[in-house]
Parts: sequence; structure tokens; C-alpha cells
Amino acid sequence: MRHGIHPARLTRSWRAHLLAAALLLSVVSVAGCTGSSATTARGTATPRGTATLAGVVSDCLIPPVSCYAPHLFQVEYGIQSLLDRGIDGRGETVTVLAPAPSPSTPSPSTPSPSAPSRSGQANPAPGGFPAATDIRQDLAAFDSMFQLAAARIQVVTSLAGAGSPWQATGDEIQDIEIVHAVAPAATLRVVLLPANVADSAATATAGLLAGLRLAVSGTDVAVISFILGEHYFTRAQVAQMHSILLGADAHHVTVIAGSGDNGGFSDAAFGGTAVKEVSLPASDPLVLAAGGTTLTGNPAGVAYIGETAWNGEAGLVLSSGAAGGGFSHLYARPAYQDGVHGISTMRGVPDVAGDADEKGGWPFVFTSGGKRSIIQAFGTSASASLWGGLMALADQYAHHDLGFVNPAIYRIGRGSGYHEAFHDITTGSNIVNTPPVGMGGYQAGAGWDPVTGWGTPDAQVLVPLLAA
Repeated sequence: MRHGIHPARLTRSWRAHLLAAALLLSVVSVAGCTGSSATTARGTATPRGTATLAGVVSDCLIPPVSCYAPHLFQVEYGIQSLLDRGIDGRGETVTVLAPAPSPSTPSPSTPSPSAPSRSGQANPAPGGFPAATDIRQDLAAFDSMFQLAAARIQVVTSLAGAGSPWQATGDEIQDIEIVHAVAPAATLRVVLLPANVADSAATATAGLLAGLRLAVSGTDVAVISFILGEHYFTRAQVAQMHSILLGADAHHVTVIAGSGDNGGFSDAAFGGTAVKEVSLPASDPLVLAAGGTTLTGNPAGVAYIGETAWNGEAGLVLSSGAAGGGFSHLYARPAYQDGVHGISTMRGVPDVAGDADEKGGWPFVFTSGGKRSIIQAFGTSASASLWGGLMALADQYAHHDLGFVNPAIYRIGRGSGYHEAFHDITTGSNIVNTPPVGMGGYQAGAGWDPVTGWGTPDAQVLVPLLAA
């Protein structure tokens, strides 16, 4: 469904984490909990600055830990120093595009058959997929646990219908909570797609276009995690999407999309086979495409150690995803990519990156059937959400919306301050084996590469450069 649509499944497996897809109303708004800046660190049962939540049935922060507390990301990605100076996204709105929960989503007590993972392999889902949760409750619990400021959220249900406007699935809880952790004072906005949007290629492509049009309206930043391989779109649809993005550019809206979770391939959706390609909207030159890394976190939460390209392939089986990346079949190389080492004649994807590995991902709070879990995030949806929050900080810092930032990103990447503004990811690859197509993908390397782009942010340096 996301990062390459899986029509047979609108949720990820419970083992991968309690996930799924969306939220809320034609515009419904609510304020969440109250608190102060997060000051947490990974490595203890109750990290510094982290409150204990009652009724938690699983917690990725408890040893053996499988996620990092938000404060670690804030420190290692250079965000904390901006938060300390009051650069927290206030006055900015970040919109997430999300499919609504399916009315047929089984409750936690309903057995569920094995569902395909994003690589198409069977993954059992113990206890069944979780029922949808209430976004307000989970945001309040997230704020309470990590001592964040009150979350303010709006929901647009023009496409999905009013239904249960505050119901959400884990995928969108993940994205919203990551944006909120990075830019705690920004207004959160969700545009809901119909629950059946991934039933077919036709509904998926049409739904994405309709949702994108709403997502880039009335916002400062738009985060798009619902993506699909380029070959699914007609020429007319590609032109329509580009027209929508030109409108976003004209209104100074920054549009960010995950590059995908299938390495050098798009997903084998709708009964087809995997294709060596990149996905839309990430490959449109007007979109900031976010790839994925595996972060080696510092347990003390005080300094950056390092990262590698995200690749969850175990042997010859893609077990948990790999950073999407490669070159467009539709768009020629844009001018801002001219002269970049490793670029072909076509648009290269991604532009930037962030942590996307479930082994050390962001934590998010999800409640199902009255049982609350703290789960590790994963996928380039997580990295796109990181960048969505970061762009809200940059807009606030600049005192105006920066909008289309790709040319500025590439100027910084070519400049003398590159290694201060970015963590250059030089190890790993997104090479995976996807039967029956075979091997495909690319190696990470110095500077820009088609796995992690220019790398991950050191926001305390990057944000002022972008604002300038």
C-alpha cells in the first residue's frame, strides 16, 4: 500500500509492528496533551525524560531495546539545539496523506491469515491485525510519555467520507507522531484517502492524484507516504501530478515523499511482478525524495556515531525492506542535479535520507483493543516524516515558507559546508533479490548516491543554510 502499494493488505504485519493506515474529518481539529521538551535516551527501561505509560503490553524501549527514544534522534540529527532556541515549528502546518482505515479491519481478537510483507513474502500476524485506534488518544499518550507540547491536529475527510473521523491505523500514527516529535509546535493535518484506495491500480493512481491535490492545499509542508511505481501511471496522470506539484511550488509548499521500501524495485502490486524502477510522486523533480538509512545510535544520546544504507535483506529474501532508489524512466535529469557525480541522464532518487530501519527506529504509541504498545517505526515513510518536521523548523527559522528546496539542497551538497550540514552515508546498498526479476539496486558512496541521496541532516547547520 505504501512505498509501493500492496492491494492485498492495508496493514503491515504485527511482527513488523502493529501497523496500517489513517485518520479523521472534513476538517476536524483537536488539541492534544501538554508537556515540555523531550529529554530521552535509549538504553534503559524508562529513558531520561520519559514517563511510564499504564497498560502498555509491548515496549520497544525496554531491554532488549529495538527502538530509540525521540531525544536521541533530536540530538543525532541536530534538531535539539533548534528546539532549545524555540525553533519548534510554531506557526507551520504539516500535512500527511493517508488512506482511511478499512471498515472490515478485524479486531485484535479476530484471527487473521498470513499477510504478505512488502517484499511479497508471507508473514504471520499473531492475534490478527490490530483494529484502528483513536489518533487523539495515541497522540496524548505519546506527548505524555515523551513530555512533548500539546499536539494540534486537523483532519480532512472530503475524499474518505466523515465516517469515524478520529480513527487511524498504525502507519499514519507513526508518521504523525514522528512529525510531531521533530516539530512539536507545528499544526498536524491529515488528508484521508478512501479506505478502498488500494483495491486496484485505477483506484490507487486516481486516489493518489485526488489526495495530493488536497494535501498541498492549505499547508506549508506535505508528506506523502502513499506511493506507486512509475509504470502504473498514464501519461495524462503523470502530467496531472506534475501540474498539481507546480501549483504547490507556486504557493511555496514543500512536498516530501518516501522513496520506497523495496530497494531498486517498485512493489509487485495488483498481481503483477516487481519492476526495476522508482516510484511517484518521489521521482517528480518538484518533490524532495527521502531515502532510508540504519542509524547506529549513541545510547548516551549525546553525539552522532554513524549510519549505513537501510537494507533488511537476509540472505536472498527481503525480510524487512530496503531503501528505495534509482533513476526515473519518466523525468530527465533536472538542472539542479547537473554535474552531480553518479547521476545519469534521468532524474535520480532520492535527494536526502533518514533512519528507516525497524531495528532502532523511532518509537510510536499505538492502542488497539484497549492495549497500548510502543512500537518501532520503519520505512521511508519515517524518513519522509522526519524531513516533513524538519522543513517546518526551516520555514519558521526563515520567517517564510521555503517551498521547493531541491535546488538549495543540491547547492549545499556541492558546497564547502556539505559535511557540516549532512551526514554523508558511504556504506551499504539497496541491492535486493526480487524473484523472478532478479537482483537490482545501487551502492551508497561518497556524496550523492541513488540510495541515500546527500545523506541525513545535521539540522542545526542545514536549517540556517536552507533559510539563507
